[in-house]
Amino acid sequence: MAEVEREFIHERTLVGLDTAAANGKHGGRPPAVDGDISPSPCATAPPRRRAAKESVTAITAHLGVDRSPLYRTLASYDEATKRRRNRP
Repeated sequence: MAEVEREFIHERTLVGLDTAAANGKHGGRPPAVDGDISPSPCATAPPRRRAAKESVTAITAHLGVDRSPLYRTLASYDEATKRRRNRP
């Protein structure tokens, strides 16, 4: 009986997650650095500072974040830039 109840709970949880995703809601911790390419300083400053040959340590100290989120943000920026250049 407990196994059947556990399976029902699992199914209801999956339905709830699917419904939330359809409504644009996603669980988890929010990103430390906004990865969107937007006018926000956290999205535009790191790529410009990296292009100016500033160290990752200096950028992370200025933004108050760790290296991992910064590297993810820079990779996201590079990918978005690459896609924009490849558009016809």
